Amino acid sequence: MTNAITEPPVPEPVEPTDSLVRLEATPEGVATVRINRPHRRNAFDAPTIAALKEAFETLQGAEGVRIVFLRGEGEFFCAGADLDWMRMAADWTEADNRDDAMELASMLKALADIPALTVALVDGAAFGGGAGLVAACDMAVAVAGAKFAFSEVKLGLTPATISPYVVNAIGPRAAKALFATGRVFDAAHAERIGLVDEVAADAAGLDAAAERLAAEIAAAAPGAVADAKRLVWDVWGRPVDHALMDDTARRIAQRRTSPEGQEGVRAFLGKRKPNWAL
Repeated sequence: MTNAITEPPVPEPVEPTDSLVRLEATPEGVATVRINRPHRRNAFDAPTIAALKEAFETLQGAEGVRIVFLRGEGEFFCAGADLDWMRMAADWTEADNRDDAMELASMLKALADIPALTVALVDGAAFGGGAGLVAACDMAVAVAGAKFAFSEVKLGLTPATISPYVVNAIGPRAAKALFATGRVFDAAHAERIGLVDEVAADAAGLDAAAERLAAEIAAAAPGAVADAKRLVWDVWGRPVDHALMDDTARRIAQRRTSPEGQEGVRAFLGKRKPNWAL
């Protein structure tokens, strides 16, 4: 007879769904969303898309959030679609695939609708839907070694769900070239076409850029930032006619008489910081 205790077999590791995406925030209003699937190159699957959408919707109504950074954990920003997810989708009906794609579209819209400034911090590769995430943010900073691609055509697919954000970011001509060839391009080219706003030398430079942007946005009125973002979408592509002039005059009048507008002007004239400046 023995008193030895037999240890139970160690179960296979299971990816916890509650950690697919990490949302962190500081008292200063700096929020960071991290895709947390480094062992899968931060690729999308249905649970990850749902977790991202939940994080973005939370940030839409969160008070005190001034800037949102989107990052990938590990060596990839986001490799696009998860291979296992793609295998399952290959056997679905067109209706099933449409419903599934609508979840991705809804997640991207939730990101675009965040009122605070959103910034993609790209360290590593951003392929397919991952590059779509970059385009759906208001700004992007990438390390010099980052790689990008819209490679869907090489699989017989098109980048349909991400296309509104990509075309808005880089324009139709660049989008057609990159969508049709599926070629991989670097951060320097991404900056030239407008997908990326700034290129950092390395990861330390990426963090420094994030700190600088957080400091810059701290001087901006949160409500004015949200209104300015909405203004861009509302005037884009419209003819400068009486209706547009009337609309823009109404908007600035509302801002001038708003609590933020009153505080900002009075602070400037009084040579002091406004109450939202940290």
